Amino acid sequence: MMNKKKAIITNTIKIGLLALLVLPLMSYIQKKEFTIFLVADSTVADKPYAKGNPEKGWGQVFPLYLQQGVKVENHAVNGRSTKSFRDEGRWDKVLQKLKKGDYVIIEFGHNDQKSEDPKRYAAPETDYRRNLERYIAETRAKGGIPVLATPIVRRKFENGQLVDTHGKYPDVVRAVASEQKVPLLDLEKRTRELVSRYGEERSKALYLHLEPGEYESLPEGRQDDTHLSAYGAFRVSDLVAEEMRKNLPEVAKLLKE
Repeated sequence: MMNKKKAIITNTIKIGLLALLVLPLMSYIQKKEFTIFLVADSTVADKPYAKGNPEKGWGQVFPLYLQQGVKVENHAVNGRSTKSFRDEGRWDKVLQKLKKGDYVIIEFGHNDQKSEDPKRYAAPETDYRRNLERYIAETRAKGGIPVLATPIVRRKFENGQLVDTHGKYPDVVRAVASEQKVPLLDLEKRTRELVSRYGEERSKALYLHLEPGEYESLPEGRQDDTHLSAYGAFRVSDLVAEEMRKNLPEVAKLLKE
């Protein structure tokens, strides 16, 4: 009887030790192989730190929200649209690195609207839609997981009310996400709520509203209602995390508490 009890205790200890060794290893492997690619414009892009540059993209600070071991590659670039990002070969660079199980977050719209620039313009219900569908198909073909994000709002108030500036573009993103069964981060909706709640004056802190001499890099100041301040980038990242918890639970597991 005693020998049987000893055997049971010994086996239990062995199983416990094995679990202690294997579980961290499995976790390490999962995190090591996991990459989030950001494919977007200036509202997401990394911005230089030279001379105290106050501008930040939300993709620049979002890695701080993730647990150690989750890799983020921010390929977002100022001024790019669904069309120009591909035409310049930037999407090819993402595809070369993309592997099975990686995520690709796609957020465009600000520059697709610019009908005066044929290098960037993509009509919402034709070219823009087709471009999004193509990004999705090519991501899936590589075993990746596409995620669509609607563009963040511009700060434009009239008579104390926030005014829409993106027209049909956010609705096209929502429609494509639904049709293609792609997870959606509805940042247009969430930032619209945020900026409206802050109001016309307080919302300036989210964007680049700077006095002359406040920053060496901008001696004349700046009044910019499209690009984010560091504070704005963190607040938008808060919304990204909330949207992931609702619509991308497998990634949300990797967010810090």
